[in-house]
Amino acid sequence: MKWHREEYIELMTFGRIERQMFVELFGPLVGLEEEWLAQGAFPDEINLTAFDFDYVDLVHCGGNTGLMGGFTPCVIEETNEYIIHLDQYGRKTKLCKGSATIPLPMDYPVKDMDSWLKIKPWFEFDERRIDWNKVEAAAKAQKEGALVLASIPGGFDLPRQLMGEEMVCYCYYDQPELMTDIMNTIADTAFKVLDRISDKITIDNLIVHEDMAGKSGPLIGPDLIRTYIKPYYRKIWDMLSSKGTKLFSQDSDGNMNPVIDAFLESGVNIMFPNEPAAGMDIVKLREKYGNKLAFKGGIDKHVLRQDKSAIIKELEYKLQPIMQKGGTVFGLDHRIPNGTPLENYRFYVDTAREMLNLPPRGKSKGWARMAF
Repeated sequence: MKWHREEYIELMTFGRIERQMFVELFGPLVGLEEEWLAQGAFPDEINLTAFDFDYVDLVHCGGNTGLMGGFTPCVIEETNEYIIHLDQYGRKTKLCKGSATIPLPMDYPVKDMDSWLKIKPWFEFDERRIDWNKVEAAAKAQKEGALVLASIPGGFDLPRQLMGEEMVCYCYYDQPELMTDIMNTIADTAFKVLDRISDKITIDNLIVHEDMAGKSGPLIGPDLIRTYIKPYYRKIWDMLSSKGTKLFSQDSDGNMNPVIDAFLESGVNIMFPNEPAAGMDIVKLREKYGNKLAFKGGIDKHVLRQDKSAIIKELEYKLQPIMQKGGTVFGLDHRIPNGTPLENYRFYVDTAREMLNLPPRGKSKGWARMAF
């Protein structure tokens, strides 16, 4: 079922709840479609529209707050196994065919202040970052029920893209002036872009991608977040929220428990995908944070490869009454994993819909990624 933006905002701000929202955030992993086809899947099951997931139409606000310019991407080498690619950052990347959807960098452009200054203009403000035709189109779509999104570079993710994870973690201590300059640059650019746009249109949802944690926890702790990332987030969030923006969502895999408080202080009020395998438990987090933090995802994707009793147990826990009082978009905690039997997935969807008092699937077919 397609939701109106106002319905979605109400749900995620713990307001009026007319029904629960049940989604598929990301879709299948590479290779799962072939598995399901071999198990007799119908075309509308492969494209997920058969499962009647909820979604809201999305439209970007029309402003570019990240990389503008850079290198011209090109393929350097391609074999049956992989593709070596030059990306906009000037990095050589490698994509392994048939097993990955995201290429891995083989090198990075920033080593020190001098190398950063060479590419800094790619991240500085320019009036050309705003496409006013897209802003106008976003305003029109918003009137028709679409949710208007604005994205900003990740306070950890962008430096990681520029330096690699290891150097980023050293940079906070060895080259703090470099990290400060990167943060100040992207904060200034994002502020100028979104301040101008939000004078013309209300941005509904500020989004940021970090992916800064693994099973053992985040790659940086709360003190570094408060020192480097919080001022950046708050500069943008304080301005946008004063103009009517209600939602600030952060995408980060892994165990984010140790840094949730620091990000709440920074303005974040929605987190996803909340992976149970990494220690994220949305029920315990709701008990701890109440209406301060909303969630998307949180249902253990790995349970779908077990038996039906395990699926029921997971759903009874994650869909319990405390989670149905607003602030939760129910869905798997990331992509549907390979090895998930089609019959189990059908059972998962049908059982969850019943527990959430949603109509049986087949009434209104549709699906759209809800990873924002």
